[in-house]
Amino acid sequence: MKNYIDKLAYIHIVDQKILMSLSKGKDTWYIPGGKRDGDETDEQALMREVDEELSVKLLPQSIKKYGVFEAQAHGHPEGVIVRMTCYTSDYEGELLPASEIEKLEFFPWSRKSESSVVDHLIFDDLKNKKLIQ
Repeated sequence: MKNYIDKLAYIHIVDQKILMSLSKGKDTWYIPGGKRDGDETDEQALMREVDEELSVKLLPQSIKKYGVFEAQAHGHPEGVIVRMTCYTSDYEGELLPASEIEKLEFFPWSRKSESSVVDHLIFDDLKNKKLIQ
């Protein structure tokens, strides 16, 4: 039986690069997002996480599901799988790192090795669809 970590991710692309976040004290970059609290819907959890980490408000009517990706969870024992449900959305406000996030940067595909395993799948999918370069 596999152990799953259920996470939500916010895919935001500008100039064919994807927004990535670096938490304080970490050396691996992640696509912003996080886990649900209690019985939050995907949209509620994503909006809360993005507000907490990126200081912007997602516009609920613009949230669209991008896809679901699964891979070995970074920093967890073998067999622990992260299931990342990805969404895109417009937002209002200015992107600023907040909470545990130290830095935000836009990555081209060539920097995917700095991210977690599940993010590699997302990078490759975005590149195959010519959304990032």
